[in-house]
Amino acid sequence: MDRRDFLARVTALCEAGAWMVYAWALLPTHFHLLARTAGGSLPGSMRKLLTGYVVNFNRRHKRSGHLFQNRYKSILCEDEPYLLELTRYIHLNPLRAGMLSSLEVLDTYPWTGHSALLGRVSRPWQSTDAILAYFGRRRRQAIARYEEFVAAGVPIGRRPELVGGGLVRSAGGWSQVLSMRRHGTRMASDPRILGDGQFVEGLLTQAEERHRATLRIRGRVPHLNVLAAQVATKAAVDLSTMLSGSRNRLVVRARRTLCHLAVNELGYTGAEVARFLGATTSSINRLAREGEPEKPSEGK
Repeated sequence: MDRRDFLARVTALCEAGAWMVYAWALLPTHFHLLARTAGGSLPGSMRKLLTGYVVNFNRRHKRSGHLFQNRYKSILCEDEPYLLELTRYIHLNPLRAGMLSSLEVLDTYPWTGHSALLGRVSRPWQSTDAILAYFGRRRRQAIARYEEFVAAGVPIGRRPELVGGGLVRSAGGWSQVLSMRRHGTRMASDPRILGDGQFVEGLLTQAEERHRATLRIRGRVPHLNVLAAQVATKAAVDLSTMLSGSRNRLVVRARRTLCHLAVNELGYTGAEVARFLGATTSSINRLAREGEPEKPSEGK
């Protein structure tokens, strides 16, 4: 019942367009998801998944308090060569952990995405076509090649280079790092990212640019009333109307923009913005999570 509930929540997020899930595995003490975010942020989607699951779990088992020991661990990974390697590694988890006796048992095991890639079960929410496309155009041939690829991973065992970022993992192991150093090769690395140096540098550059933009806005918009006035001007709505809670489409969009900028980029809490707008904290947090709207012009 617990695993079915968890999987139903993953399904709902995929069907809502929040995620594209390529691989997954549910184990007794943890889970693995290989997913691409689509219609929202990863923190928002994970909060929706885990909070709802914990509430129902506690109710079913007549318990209270935290269920997960730590915050989930997320790692950005580069498609090539990690997408297929991680798909295989994740789906082999139950076999590697000794929970299953053979690959044949894994083929029909209901708590990983492996059976859907083999066509044994139908899971329309799982992005099976994206993975099988790497193995051939014809579905039957692609499935057979995927199956061979997974089988070839069984004797490899644990793959520490696939469970986190950093130079050792991104380079493919300590021996590769030593070889790079002998040849004078330098590669950017980050413990939150699994990918080559160019991929890491690109992501870090993007993050730095967003951080600089946030600092520029923070310097120009120190108070919520100033931010609200800028948003209202940009949205071509009356400031007093925007603050009144009108359900006019343009006003609602402007309030969403205000909440997003205040909470996600300027560091205001949902409670602070709620007090300013005379709304509930939950409604402000919901508006702040609803995408990244157009920012107000900074002016000169």
